[in-house]
Amino acid sequence: MDYKKAGVDIEAGYRSVELMKEHVKGTMRPEVMGGLGGFSGAFSMKAIQKMEHPVLLSGTDGVGTKLKLAFLLDKHDTIGIDCVAMCVNDVACAGGEPLFFLDYIACGRNYPEKIAQIVKGVAEGCRQAGAALIGGETAEHPGLMPEDEYDLAGFAVGVAEEKELITGEEIRPGDVLIGLASSGVHSNGFSLVRKVFDMTKESLDTYYGELGCTLGEALLTPTRIYVKALRSIREAGVVIKGCSHITGGGFYENVPRMLPEGVRAVIRKDSYEVPAVFKLLQSRGQIAEEMMYNTYNMGLGMVLAAAPADKERVLAAARAAGETAYEVGFCEAGEKGVTLC
Repeated sequence: MDYKKAGVDIEAGYRSVELMKEHVKGTMRPEVMGGLGGFSGAFSMKAIQKMEHPVLLSGTDGVGTKLKLAFLLDKHDTIGIDCVAMCVNDVACAGGEPLFFLDYIACGRNYPEKIAQIVKGVAEGCRQAGAALIGGETAEHPGLMPEDEYDLAGFAVGVAEEKELITGEEIRPGDVLIGLASSGVHSNGFSLVRKVFDMTKESLDTYYGELGCTLGEALLTPTRIYVKALRSIREAGVVIKGCSHITGGGFYENVPRMLPEGVRAVIRKDSYEVPAVFKLLQSRGQIAEEMMYNTYNMGLGMVLAAAPADKERVLAAARAAGETAYEVGFCEAGEKGVTLC
């Protein structure tokens, strides 16, 4: 008896590391110390020491049951972008600049080419965020997970000047709300998605004219990463008063998280075009509109609050960074919460 016969292939693990090295190299930052394969990732603090009052920010998350679609379509090269996005968007939402990222892959069996494709997506997400992929872990779990399945999670660390933290404390009635377009469903609400649509390869390979692609392509579109857009807005000299990453819980849970007591957000649903994938999901599933806005981003991945005088600069800076941005509402005096009208 040996470890391989018990279900853990050490040689496959070595092969996975070799295949992923080229992807990881492309994410390196000057602060990274050492190479891939050590017991820990090392990141120099020299640049941070130049800051006045640096604050470290962290975020951890996974991809959820969106992974089921990757399994069915045998497509694993973008799901890592989702994992990075869910973590770094939270860091950026607080005013932070992501510095480095670590991933964790648990699998029933280590197929090196598949693991390398997953890490390829993680590396691409890190490049989009400007974060270094400095470490990770691939764990083989025979008997605990099916051989052809895996789970993926990650952890990001970022930094911000204390005075530049986005806390929402300065949001006032009359401030404007700016929405940054999402790329689709992102990585939340897929348990409901999987109840609405047949989760078969045939169903996911079905082309929909209103989507302009197959259902699977629309649903597997990776989560948008907003790090560069938020940096562009800050560099334009704008104070982002509040920022809400629209993830699980949709608008009703996430928008109030950036508001101080006594301020209510008002978002106009007709201020932007809701993407076709949400309309299809709602009609096929006969889902109430309130539930849609309580579960999904409905086309807005981030909602920002800013002073009215800064509105045009926010819109221009976001668009210059490649984002589609809309003025979607305003803040008013009232009970902390959100009104969709």
